[in-house]
Amino acid sequence: MKHRNEDRRGNTEIPDSGVSILSVTQATAATFTDLYFTLTFLFFIQTGSKRVICPTNGEVIGEAGDVMIFPPGSVVTMENRPILNAGYRADGVCFTHDLVDMVFAEQAPRNVSAGIQVLRAASHRPSEILDLIKETLGREGLPPAIRQHRLLEPLIWLRQKGVQLPKRGEEQPWGKVRRLIEPDLSHPWRVTEVAGHFAMSEASFRRWLAKSGPGFAQILLNTRLEKGLTLLQTTDVPISHIALECGFKTPSHFSDSFRKRFGITPKMIRSADE
Repeated sequence: MKHRNEDRRGNTEIPDSGVSILSVTQATAATFTDLYFTLTFLFFIQTGSKRVICPTNGEVIGEAGDVMIFPPGSVVTMENRPILNAGYRADGVCFTHDLVDMVFAEQAPRNVSAGIQVLRAASHRPSEILDLIKETLGREGLPPAIRQHRLLEPLIWLRQKGVQLPKRGEEQPWGKVRRLIEPDLSHPWRVTEVAGHFAMSEASFRRWLAKSGPGFAQILLNTRLEKGLTLLQTTDVPISHIALECGFKTPSHFSDSFRKRFGITPKMIRSADE
């Protein structure tokens, strides 16, 4: 039997289920540029709104009650917009590649992503699907085969609503590097060490990365800051602990780097009174 992992923020995950739920909160409006989504994410907006700009379909805005669908590999600019005295709240549901492929692999092959998609509250009632996911993950003792079947239902529902999720293509070099370093960002990663993981010399590794854009130092910094943003939005872990967990030597280094990239301090994610 797989045990359910749930923290006091309501984040829920059952190992090997292929699905996890994150409770996302934000106190201050902010725009986050070039965010990378490795997996398929659904954002069920509870309060406030979300504005997204993606290369495929431009600006997309989700309101309270809507669900926004982020295909795997999405790189977007995203703005969470809190409302007065209520902030911004959403439930983020993450699906692994294998689970998504069980439903979407038979779609006609797509060379490009369908981009960020949205299903509106009034016409589609996404909250019912969120309730199903929460109830399925929350039931202790549910046989794994039945749990997986029930967790496929939200993806089948998305497909029936016309949502398109692309088949996984060749991963970019920087994506492969992120996947390597993300599980342990507190580790003092060095370019020679990472190059060795890919059986390359440092010079060959740098040339390989140059094909897809950012260099190693920028990839490492971006990955650490985006992980820090996620922890600020979805946990109550102290900022000083987040800084160390994400590989920053001091909280002030984390705060300065965070402000430089996102335009606000880490404290402002959690409190508007800064």
